[in-house]
Amino acid sequence: MLDQYRRNIEYIRISITDRCNLRCMYCMPEGGIEQVEHSDILTYDEITRLCRILALKGISKVKITGGEPLVRKNAAELVRMIKSIPGIDNVTLTTNGILLGEQMRDLADAGIDAVNISLDALTEEMFEKITRRKGLDRVLEGMDKALQFPDVRVKVNCVLLHGVNEDQWIPIAGLAKDRPIDVRFIEMMPIGYGRKYCGEETEDHVRHLLEKAYGKADSLSGRFGNGPSTYILPDGFKGKIGFISAISHKFCGDCNRVRLTSEGFLKPCLQFSHGADMRSLLRDGSSDEQIGAVAEKIIFEKPRSHRFGEAQEEGLENKKMSEIGG
Repeated sequence: MLDQYRRNIEYIRISITDRCNLRCMYCMPEGGIEQVEHSDILTYDEITRLCRILALKGISKVKITGGEPLVRKNAAELVRMIKSIPGIDNVTLTTNGILLGEQMRDLADAGIDAVNISLDALTEEMFEKITRRKGLDRVLEGMDKALQFPDVRVKVNCVLLHGVNEDQWIPIAGLAKDRPIDVRFIEMMPIGYGRKYCGEETEDHVRHLLEKAYGKADSLSGRFGNGPSTYILPDGFKGKIGFISAISHKFCGDCNRVRLTSEGFLKPCLQFSHGADMRSLLRDGSSDEQIGAVAEKIIFEKPRSHRFGEAQEEGLENKKMSEIGG
């Protein structure tokens, strides 16, 4: 499925809940957010139907996100349902890891291909500062549990928070030294509650710090996942170090993804509010062909690139990530 700029759109990120068991400072206010009524969230059957329609259009990769997807009951069953769709060859999940240990076996049995664990600190004090909750031990236990399933790739995502977690980057990268884990460092985008933590710590700066700590690293070519990461491999590491740098190394020209919010709004780009209400179509008797035609139009109209630093989309300043398709 090609957009107007001839990019092959093959990957969708699907938020299955707006709820979360942490309160990360860059994602939502400390007191939490007003939760969406459960009836307004897409059901598993609706998500699966939409994935089946999109698979016929060329979508082959699905990422399940939230909020925190594992707080929704029977998330593994949704994985199983999506994995059964012809044309879908990769289903992955992003999690904060708190509930991963107790659900990992069910996810693996359902056929999950990879789990991405969000982890911005390796000390309990900093973990609690960022997440406003306890639970680092549970995240690390969940990571170790995931590593017990060799067919499931394990990645750790660390957000670069200016003025907050700089002293955590080197130890977090070290998780990949003796474990088959890929650690990715993600630039904070100037959007939502995280805009205040944007800084000048670019991919090049972080790579310099890591090479100073662990020695020279080789740049790797090719794609090692569904998205836009670039990777290096420090000498002696079992896992790779990756960078997702939407600002300093803009990758919109190679973007292959669209996003679906938990309420069923299909967004072709994270920054902009343009999109389509798929929930209404799924519930008003529209045929698969009608739904597919709307999705195809939205994907074709995907913007050439984000415009962070040039213009801000009105209303995004205080959005939580699940509301904007994060």
